[in-house]
Amino acid sequence: MPRYRSYRDFDWPLLILTLIICALGVLQIYSATHDYRTATHDYRDAWWKQILYIFIALGVMWIVASVDYHTLMAQTPILYGISVVALLATLILGKSVAGGKRWLFHLQVSEFVKIVIILVVARYLSELKRNEVSARDLFKLGGLVGIPTALVVAQPDFSTGATYIPVLVVGVLLAGIQWRHLAAIVLACALAAPVGWFVLKDFQKDRLLTFRDPTRDAQGRGYQVIQSKIAVGDGGMWGRGVTRGTQTQLRFLPLPHTDFIFAVFAEEHGFVMVVVALGLYFLLLMQIVQNAQTAPDRAGVYISMGVATLLLFHILVNVGMVVGDVPVSGIPLPLMSAGGSNMISVFMMLGLVNNVRLRRFVS
Repeated sequence: MPRYRSYRDFDWPLLILTLIICALGVLQIYSATHDYRTATHDYRDAWWKQILYIFIALGVMWIVASVDYHTLMAQTPILYGISVVALLATLILGKSVAGGKRWLFHLQVSEFVKIVIILVVARYLSELKRNEVSARDLFKLGGLVGIPTALVVAQPDFSTGATYIPVLVVGVLLAGIQWRHLAAIVLACALAAPVGWFVLKDFQKDRLLTFRDPTRDAQGRGYQVIQSKIAVGDGGMWGRGVTRGTQTQLRFLPLPHTDFIFAVFAEEHGFVMVVVALGLYFLLLMQIVQNAQTAPDRAGVYISMGVATLLLFHILVNVGMVVGDVPVSGIPLPLMSAGGSNMISVFMMLGLVNNVRLRRFVS
């Protein structure tokens, strides 16, 4: 493949939107942790660590954008094998935190597997010689995505494992699927749902029951949801101001700089800035979709749409969780929640999108 023409073709609006959202996240992390320390942890340095993660992520994004995505897809079998081995190693050797083994050498491996899933789906579907996905293809691709999903769920981390599925679903819908196959899948999922209840861990069952009625365990599983909803409502139209949110600063909301950072943002910045933040995410997603529309081939379309789908799923679940419309999960808000693994993996995905964009003029 010929090289792209120039880095002037880099998607600078996408990068600017990304950095603006990151800046809002850093500000909110600072506000939530500037005087936050417990008997076991000191979180006051979380904001500058986040800045460090952003700079590292920018470098990684640049590297991912520089390597032709066709070259990356050619190495998909190797990357997939490494991912499965890394997930197995996490189950065996991983650091146990809060009852789950999700960390290996200070990295959350499952976050980086998302990129491999996007490449696997893109490669498989782009190599199809037909205009629709057959039942055999569905079984094969479902198995390829299902293996890492099962390994992540076994950690146990059902939330992260669930993020792999939308990439598969949207990819298959874009590739084309017969209605009878789609109906059969929906029916199978509906029948399997009751069985899945018995597979869930006790704490996962508690999350679902508490989602229906947070007051049933107001001082336990339902506590964070109740405090989150109070924080969102307390923000009103204009918010209480940076470092002035009562639910956050008085520590009613546990670990406010991670999964529930949007509740902190809503309390301190109010409804107006919530709309602005969601608008920025919308523009970011639309920019990715535009890159999918101008992609030079089907593989580029599947990669870009896979990234858009995964980010959209993260945003919908996290924001829905904060306002009590979705069960509490460990899915962070992209580019805002504190954490290195998720930040770097999101920038890698955006690097893939730019990778596709930089090669849209090749013949």
